[in-house]
Amino acid sequence: MKTTKIEWTERVWNPSIGCDKVSPGCKFCYAESFAKRLKAMGVPGYEEGFKFKILPQRLQEPLKIKKPTKFFVNSMSDLFHEKMPFEYLDEIFEIIRKTPQHIYQILTKRDKIMFEYFHDKQMPENVWLGVTVENATFKYRIDTLKHIEAKIRFISFEPLIGPVGELDLSGIHWAIVGGESGKRARPVKQHWVEEIFHQCRAQNVAFFFKQWGAWGADAVKRSKKKNGRIFLGKEWNEYPFII
Repeated sequence: MKTTKIEWTERVWNPSIGCDKVSPGCKFCYAESFAKRLKAMGVPGYEEGFKFKILPQRLQEPLKIKKPTKFFVNSMSDLFHEKMPFEYLDEIFEIIRKTPQHIYQILTKRDKIMFEYFHDKQMPENVWLGVTVENATFKYRIDTLKHIEAKIRFISFEPLIGPVGELDLSGIHWAIVGGESGKRARPVKQHWVEEIFHQCRAQNVAFFFKQWGAWGADAVKRSKKKNGRIFLGKEWNEYPFII
């Protein structure tokens, strides 16, 4: 059963929370704003707002769900945060191995730490591993991702805050694209999205258009809901093909 509004997953699992900004895509972080609201509501775990912390009491959550489920791991943090103990990552991946019926979607902006962790480890087959690329400056994260063996590798171009230019998508299976949401959102341009879409088509990469966000395809700012998810006349909800 889907329990999150994130369009490309079904549930979230946050064995750690909190983060720190590492690149321009983090500027208006939705998770930071959400954490502040949760703190104000007195939700357990968020007493310190968006400060990074591990939550071992949440480790067992996927074990309680028998139905095959797509989990987005750490929607409220970055799994490869600088303060994340590798020993705790070992525990997280042990849970992942114990639940092969689930798919775990892991997304990071900290590609170097991700590579350091996995350089001597085998990736569970039920992990989809991804990096965020918000504009052309951060395409190097894709190259790092390609050096890690994973059954599915994906890129999140969200929030897309600039053009990405030419892409080498060899070894990449899925692309998620989305504009920024929120009152201070930066505009997304339709031709930036089209640039990614056509390269995905040419290189046989599944394409998922998540949202326009606060700025529509017509460059008008309005509510995220009103802008919707229509791109080139339809909703694009493609997922990678799994053999």
